[in-house]
Amino acid sequence: MSSPSNLPFSGHVAIVTGAGSGIGRATALALAQAGANVLGVGRRKDALDETARAHANIEVLSVNLVDDGAPAQVVATAVERWGRLDLLVNNAGGTAVMPLAEADKQVIADLFHLNVVVPSMLAHEALPHLRTSSGSIVNVSSTYGHRPMAGGSHYSATKAAIEQMTRSWALELAAEGIRVNCVAPGPTRTDVMLAAGLTPEAVNDMYAYEQARIPTHRIADVDDIAHWILRMAEPAGRQATGQVITVDGGLELI
Repeated sequence: MSSPSNLPFSGHVAIVTGAGSGIGRATALALAQAGANVLGVGRRKDALDETARAHANIEVLSVNLVDDGAPAQVVATAVERWGRLDLLVNNAGGTAVMPLAEADKQVIADLFHLNVVVPSMLAHEALPHLRTSSGSIVNVSSTYGHRPMAGGSHYSATKAAIEQMTRSWALELAAEGIRVNCVAPGPTRTDVMLAAGLTPEAVNDMYAYEQARIPTHRIADVDDIAHWILRMAEPAGRQATGQVITVDGGLELI
C-alpha cells in the first residue's frame, strides 16, 4: 500500500462539480483515494453527503452553480479550507433531448448557461490559484461534442464549445504552467438521462441501442471515466495539454 506522501495527488486540492452522483462522485472518490483533498460540489445535499461519507478527504458544498456568485463561492470555499487549489474538474452539466421542431428558446439558453457559462466562470475564478500552484483544469465533454446527435443538437453544441474552450485555454495558459485537458465520455451508465426526463424503459432501450453500435460492445461505467480524468490531471502528465481524450469504446470511429 502506498503511503500518503507517495500518492500522486498527495497535498493537492481539487474541486469536482456534479459530485453528487455518477462520474462526478466516482472522480471525487478516485482523487481522494489518490491523496487529494476534494471539494465535491452539486445541488443535492443528500447525494453530496453520501459522496462525502465515501472518504475522509472529501468535503462537500451544496450550491446551484447557475446562481450569481456561485462559482466564486465554490473556489473561495476550497481555498479557505485548504489554502490552495490545484485542480478544477468541470463535470457538472445538463442534457436535453430536443429535436429542432421542438426547439425552445429558454431550454437552449439554460443548457448553454449550465454547460458553457458555468465552467467558464469556475475556471475564471480558479485561475489566480491555479497560476500559483501550476495547476490543471479537466473539462468533461462527450463523444457528441465532436460527433453529430440527431435530436440533441443543442446539447452537442455545448459540448463542442467545451472542447474548443479546452484547446483555446490550453494555448492561452501554457506559458503560465497551467494545463487544460478534456475527457469526452461515450455512453456511460449514470442517472443523467433520467434527470433529463426519460423513463427507465427509454433509458434501457437507449443503452441497448448504443451497446450494439459500440465496437467494444460495452457501455462504460463511471469508474472508466474517472480513471481518465485522473490520468489527464496527474502531475506526471505535465506535457499533455489541450487534449480531448474520447472514452467511448470506439463509438466515434464509426
